[in-house]
Amino acid sequence: MPSIMIATMPVHGHVTPLLAVARHFAGRGDRVRFLTGARFAELVAATGAEHLPLPAEADFDDRQDWNRTFPERAALSGTRAIAHDLEHIFVRPGRAQHDAVMAAHAAEPADALLADPAFIGGAFLLGHPLGVRPPIVMCGICPLMIASRDTAPFGTGLMPLRGPLGRLRNTALASLTAKVLFPAIEQIADRTFHRVHGRSIPFAVLDWPRHADAIVQFTVPEFEYPRSDAPATLHFAGPISASGSRAPLPPWWPELDGSRPVVHLTQGTIGNSDYGQLIAPALDGLADEDVLIAVATGGRPLDSLPPLPANARAAEFLPYDELLPKTDVYVTNGGYGGVQYALRYGVPIVAAGRQEDKPEVIARVAWAGVGRRIRTRIPAPSTIRRAVRAVLDDHHYRDAACRIAGHIAGTRGVHELAEIVDALVAERTASE
Repeated sequence: MPSIMIATMPVHGHVTPLLAVARHFAGRGDRVRFLTGARFAELVAATGAEHLPLPAEADFDDRQDWNRTFPERAALSGTRAIAHDLEHIFVRPGRAQHDAVMAAHAAEPADALLADPAFIGGAFLLGHPLGVRPPIVMCGICPLMIASRDTAPFGTGLMPLRGPLGRLRNTALASLTAKVLFPAIEQIADRTFHRVHGRSIPFAVLDWPRHADAIVQFTVPEFEYPRSDAPATLHFAGPISASGSRAPLPPWWPELDGSRPVVHLTQGTIGNSDYGQLIAPALDGLADEDVLIAVATGGRPLDSLPPLPANARAAEFLPYDELLPKTDVYVTNGGYGGVQYALRYGVPIVAAGRQEDKPEVIARVAWAGVGRRIRTRIPAPSTIRRAVRAVLDDHHYRDAACRIAGHIAGTRGVHELAEIVDALVAERTASE
């Protein structure tokens, strides 16, 4: 019976997809331990895995207002916002993450470690040889972060530019971000790596997934930028859905009868503390359109919403496997998991977002032709209305989303992930 360890940042969008992974491995009889934040202990236990708490210095509650904790963060966007978050939320906790994994591995050896790409402790774990550490599988729960000559640096939100000019642009931007935006991150990572291993870190800390024993990206190649220099360890397993259909049907469900287009509007489960970022302007912009707006608050009370126009209905959560087949446009702040869920059903997207990994998600929406991106952090109501109207009126967006859905239908999700993990375990066992 293989012993599997899963390690994630204590962030809802990072933990949730890997709960499905934990449930699958535990369901087939594997020993599963899940290292993450204390607030997820019950959710982890419900999968059949054992919860391992992160050390206090690496644990936090992602529901808090980060701009209150870090006041300087509120004025940042794009790569500068990402640089801030990477330093204070991701890189600095990396040593404690590393120590927690190594302690758990010493107490009970793991046959494989499955980590999300933001678990920067993975970069420091890679300094140990196999045997001292378990094989590491990076689970791609956000857009692929690995550096490439064919892509702009992660966080810029820039789509690929083909040919020599594109590679020249990418090289220049990579040099600029390394020298101007990310030097503090690399310095912190190098000092930490040196303390653990007595030598400098041999790769850029954000590029650590490239050096993992396997990369399993939770999407299809058609929704990810092509990289001619991608490692052979990169695999695409397709989306791994969360339990989106467990929500009850709201009383207004019969109104989704096809008599008018349905626009699903959400800011996700965590990034919904300020409805003014997307929900409020979207409600305003679509109030006079002949559509039915289905709003999900992500768990916040319905009375926290701004006044709903006559064509809007709301629920805290909605059953996605029932809702998305009835949806004509998915309006989102760019959460990776939600976008993958919509594409599974061929639903075109309008996405707006300027922090975390959202610029990269919405750039891929535009690049894949599956929807429209809005690059402002708080879009005007008229901007949202025009984007939704464009997606409703132009069948090419839905056609592209349906093509992606066809590719997704051919993927095997967690089953393919399990086969990759099993192959690594077997290879490691054979070499002992």
